[in-house]
Amino acid sequence: MTRTERDTFGADTWVIARRGLIHMKRQPEVLTDATIQPIMFVLLFAFVFGGAIAVPGGGSYKEFLMGGIFAQTIFFGCFGVAMSLAADRGNGAIDRFHSLPIPRSAVLAGHAMSSLAKSLLPIVLMSITGFVVGWRIHAGVLDVLAAYGLMIAFSFAVIWIGVLLGSLVSTPEAVQGIAFVGIFPITFIASTFVPTQSLPEPLKTFAEWNPVTALAGALRHLFGNPGGTALPGASWPLEHAVLYTLMWVVAIVVVCAPLAVRAYQRSIRS
Repeated sequence: MTRTERDTFGADTWVIARRGLIHMKRQPEVLTDATIQPIMFVLLFAFVFGGAIAVPGGGSYKEFLMGGIFAQTIFFGCFGVAMSLAADRGNGAIDRFHSLPIPRSAVLAGHAMSSLAKSLLPIVLMSITGFVVGWRIHAGVLDVLAAYGLMIAFSFAVIWIGVLLGSLVSTPEAVQGIAFVGIFPITFIASTFVPTQSLPEPLKTFAEWNPVTALAGALRHLFGNPGGTALPGASWPLEHAVLYTLMWVVAIVVVCAPLAVRAYQRSIRS
């Protein structure tokens, strides 16, 4: 790819990404999953269920909760890009884009860029809400930066799950149905809201190896919150939560990105 082609690709990608960001501004109702939902979960579990859930090793449940809320909301980020892509396929926008003299890959890259920007919004809102309800960070600046960097990296990874889903399913309604059946349970059979020790087998083993548990544990560790230190005899993923999360980030991108691109190309030819 020549420099001129790279510049053209970058400019076209930005146009598609800017379109997605403008849609968010003009249709704020589509941001409910990134704004209202995470705030609602923080308030609901902090004040309704918090008093009934004990944190292993002691400590504030509100501080334990935040790592799980961050992880769940980031994982839900694949909904947004999948629904956006499915909507554009259904209303003919993808066909109009491809009739223009722009690289086809720029359309996909633009969707990914706008979705990554959207993923930053709930992270900011949850951080503010967490501090309001009593969440505190007990770690140094480098650990905090590492925690937020890990969230952005995981957000980028799950975007490719969303692209794959949006390329395989033709309508936003179908995306919602499949996503809630397939993804919603994964975020609950984890240490999102309760310690894995409280789960019965085989759910306990599944939760310990669940990437949502890994991300939640890694964030608790980096923020210095309760639940961030593995108990004696814990499984390998719990003892090495940060490393295990990074392994999942790489695995999701390596596996899902090529499959998503292939599925997208097949969908626009059909």
